Amino acid sequence: MMGKRILLVGATGLVGQGVLEVVRRAPEVTQLTALVRRPLAVADNKMRVLQVTDFSAASLAGLDLRGLDACLYCAGPLPLGMSEAAYREATVGVLARVAKAYAASNPAGYLAYVSGLGADPHSRLMPTRVKGEAEQALRQTGIAHTSLRPGVVRPVLGEQSPHAWRRWAYWLGTPMLALAAVALPSVFTTTQAIGGCMLRLCLASGPRPEVLENARIAAADA
Repeated sequence: MMGKRILLVGATGLVGQGVLEVVRRAPEVTQLTALVRRPLAVADNKMRVLQVTDFSAASLAGLDLRGLDACLYCAGPLPLGMSEAAYREATVGVLARVAKAYAASNPAGYLAYVSGLGADPHSRLMPTRVKGEAEQALRQTGIAHTSLRPGVVRPVLGEQSPHAWRRWAYWLGTPMLALAAVALPSVFTTTQAIGGCMLRLCLASGPRPEVLENARIAAADA
């Protein structure tokens, strides 16, 4: 089997950092391209970085995305302090533009999207409603894809959240999170499990699920 060439979007975020580590270490992956807005140190000669000022259609149109077997989409903000319109643009709009740009260069490619637990376009909760809309937008691109729906994600590979308050929360709450994860496996998962699931989806030769719920993601750590 030829080595895989993978595009990773959102590598500087908490989940993206973990996915980067898992995928970068995989011998089946020969090239990992990170599409980011913030600077990212290159860990080894397997990696290359595409840094853009924004994820506008114009910025994406200037990128050479040809020859990439899969796109792992881990980008997306926390909804705290954001209006619904702003959160929708950052969640649905950006995903749709990146997916279309990737699909245009790789029509036979595959995209795995980190959505969220309870994603539903008809949800009464704004964050899960918008995540559901993002999944709908991804379907409309026509590209083969899977939407992963993780619940509470525990960082276990040394990741650092870009949000200072979140770093403190994880540091203070690590013991409690570990206990809660044992008690509520359907709600919790880890960055390593998400990365492992995404890697296996990329390497799969047969049909892939359109949706992967948290319980199946978390089972990767079992």
